Amino acid sequence: MNTQEIIGYIAALVVGLVIGLAGGGGSILTVPVFVYLFSIPPILATTYSLFVVGVTSLVGSVAHLRAGRVDLRVTAAFALPSFVSVYLARRLLVPALPDPLFQFGTYALPKSEAILFFFAFVMIMAARAMIRNQRPEAGEAADGRPRYVPLALDGLAVGLLTGTIGAGGGFLIVPMLVLLAGLPVHRAVATSVLIIAANSFVGFLGDIHHTDLNYQFLLPFTGLSVIGIFGGLWLAPFIHPAHLRRGFGWFVLVVAGYIVLREVL
Repeated sequence: MNTQEIIGYIAALVVGLVIGLAGGGGSILTVPVFVYLFSIPPILATTYSLFVVGVTSLVGSVAHLRAGRVDLRVTAAFALPSFVSVYLARRLLVPALPDPLFQFGTYALPKSEAILFFFAFVMIMAARAMIRNQRPEAGEAADGRPRYVPLALDGLAVGLLTGTIGAGGGFLIVPMLVLLAGLPVHRAVATSVLIIAANSFVGFLGDIHHTDLNYQFLLPFTGLSVIGIFGGLWLAPFIHPAHLRRGFGWFVLVVAGYIVLREVL
């Protein structure tokens, strides 16, 4: 095992730690870790990411369920439409994308590079939201009556994102649960973790029909991520969420910049 791989396994702990601390966000690191530290092809890296994120988030959601913080009705309203789009994205959309994805004259953009550019764009948007700490404390549904149709439509969109880039999308889910379901932030975070777990597993199921997976690598990496989430759940009461999200947002922005530079140069 070389130094680069050791750093990659340490990053697995960080992924779980951040999910445990913030209820999301750590999953956005998995694809860059797989691609740049373990030299895994980008499309396969998104598959691995779905598995790691699914297992790690499921472990975190169990703790939230036991504490009674998860709104199961809202979870169903958001997640069921999301299941459809994430499964179709992994089973049909991603395999059907042409390679190269775009060609103009002598320039060709391979599908793998296009996925990474899109991933970097999503990371920049996530970092922006984290740095600005745009997490509303109350929303349009503060009367306690969730807006189920907008929730379902948002679920479809987030499922498409999850299926395409292999990230959970918690930075999108939490604000929508606050605004459209009227959930307090702590319940929105807990509900988001369960939705992320379910979406990731559905997306992974859409892949196993046409992908050969290295479980000897994937399972130890996932195990380290699970260990990390227990550390995050333990540390969460001691760290102010706003400080954590802002610091992690800057870190995500740096990683996104690295992806863009790595692919351009």
